[in-house]
Amino acid sequence: MYDHGLIAPIVALACWSLFVMVWLGYERVRNILRLRLKPSAGKFARDLDALMPERARQVSANYTHLMEQPTLFYAVCLSLQFIGQGNHPINIGLAWGYVATRVLHTIVHGTVNDVRLRFTLFLISSAFLIALAVHAVMAMIHLSTHIG
Repeated sequence: MYDHGLIAPIVALACWSLFVMVWLGYERVRNILRLRLKPSAGKFARDLDALMPERARQVSANYTHLMEQPTLFYAVCLSLQFIGQGNHPINIGLAWGYVATRVLHTIVHGTVNDVRLRFTLFLISSAFLIALAVHAVMAMIHLSTHIG
């Protein structure tokens, strides 16, 4: 039986984000050494990114993306968990769908960087997130009508 509710997909996406952080660190250090850049080149990330090859810039951009929209995912999933909707099979499926499409988005972004495919994966992940948010609103409305 699945007893983790929405906590498991939250932890999975957090771990994926940490993996991408390590990947970014590897790309930056490897290229800083290869290009023989001085430490001052990294004073501002945007300046360092300008000196990096395309692959390193792609990984950097993806890491930034993982620090943006997924914050809404974490908030919505925790909200659903706290209001007792964390074990609902639809919410669990939507959450794992979101995580899977974000992982695929990272793989595409960090490798082939096909913009059409990336955008499609972004739209799909956004649809999962919107559905989770709608479920949270519906659950809150349902709760409020039963409390008062």
